[in-house]
Amino acid sequence: MTSPFDAPAPASASVPAPDDRDTRDQYVLPLVVRLERAMPPGRTDALETSARAVLTLLADPRVTEPDGEWAERVAAWEDARIRKVVRRARGGEWRRAGELPGITVHGREAEVRVFPPIPLDGWPKDLAKLQVSGTDLEDVAEVDAPEPGVPVLWLNPELEMSAGKTMAQTGHAAQLAWWRLDEAQRKEWAESGFALAVRTPAPEAWVELVASGLPVVRDAGFTEIAPGSCTVIADHPGLR
Repeated sequence: MTSPFDAPAPASASVPAPDDRDTRDQYVLPLVVRLERAMPPGRTDALETSARAVLTLLADPRVTEPDGEWAERVAAWEDARIRKVVRRARGGEWRRAGELPGITVHGREAEVRVFPPIPLDGWPKDLAKLQVSGTDLEDVAEVDAPEPGVPVLWLNPELEMSAGKTMAQTGHAAQLAWWRLDEAQRKEWAESGFALAVRTPAPEAWVELVASGLPVVRDAGFTEIAPGSCTVIADHPGLR
């Protein structure tokens, strides 16, 4: 499971103090990536698709409308620590996951299904039994430079994380960017299909990004990496 990240809540929200967030009911946003043995997706495609899945849920009317079916759960999730968990599924597991309320987002090859937040101890049976480990993926082809004007989620070049962990982190970064954008910018991004790229900068460029004031994901360090590690920076043109 990825750990919660330290980040501001949406500008419209009443931001509880960090200790208050820990005392509130804790929720998690489940994401499931389809990993068939014969045709696993490329790593970058999976990372980008995971980020777009989070944005797709945040922009869904079931979340944005006051009486939306998922609005209350998302609000409760955002009032506490923001947790995301990525699990993997194949075959019948994937089909059963697809029968639960959620949204499936397609990349070039990757498929990621995102579900509305659930209590930490309230996992549906068909999701609870899915594995968290084993999400190691590779890019078999060279990854091109991002197209001009496309939002980029920059990965810390000094950290090594599993694909599943990194998918959660890119989801965090996309969410931080979403929170900082105004309604017009959000609409424009949604109309593009949430176009974005995930790339790894050179170490010297990473130092500049950290100092740029762009949204930074800082991990609490419960798994894989040290507490306080900066994992991803969200570089959206609207935030420059």
